[in-house]
Amino acid sequence: MEIKKELSTKKQIALVAHDNKKQDLIEWATYNKGSLSQHKIYATGTTGKLLSKELKIKIQKLQSGPLGGDQQIGAKIAEGKIDLLIFFWDPLEPQPHDPDVKALLRIAVVWNIPIACNRASADFIFSSPLMSSEYKRNVPSYADYTSRNLKERKL
Repeated sequence: MEIKKELSTKKQIALVAHDNKKQDLIEWATYNKGSLSQHKIYATGTTGKLLSKELKIKIQKLQSGPLGGDQQIGAKIAEGKIDLLIFFWDPLEPQPHDPDVKALLRIAVVWNIPIACNRASADFIFSSPLMSSEYKRNVPSYADYTSRNLKERKL
């Protein structure tokens, strides 16, 4: 069974970018500054500092990704405090915190959060009329999972 979560016209958006994609995210965010300023923005460490300096809009800055920022965003998704994840990740560069990156993408899918992983997908999401309107997002119910009966295991 799924429940519906009502998203207001003011979305809660997380912005994340790997080092090789930060400039691309800054350019995209600068182009979309007017729209972004209508929403509550979260960003991981360095990305947040760069965006704040460039855009001069309020950004809730978290830790740097490798220092726990990716996990902080993931926790906010699980708590229902993020409506959209824009994560410009670099598929060609190995990341020392790759398990955190995969966990962040996984948790966004688990909670049915839209994800933009590059400029084109971010453009498509931001040009959607749903960005400026209310939306009822299906949120999976994990009641069966969380209430399952675990049998004692013998060691």
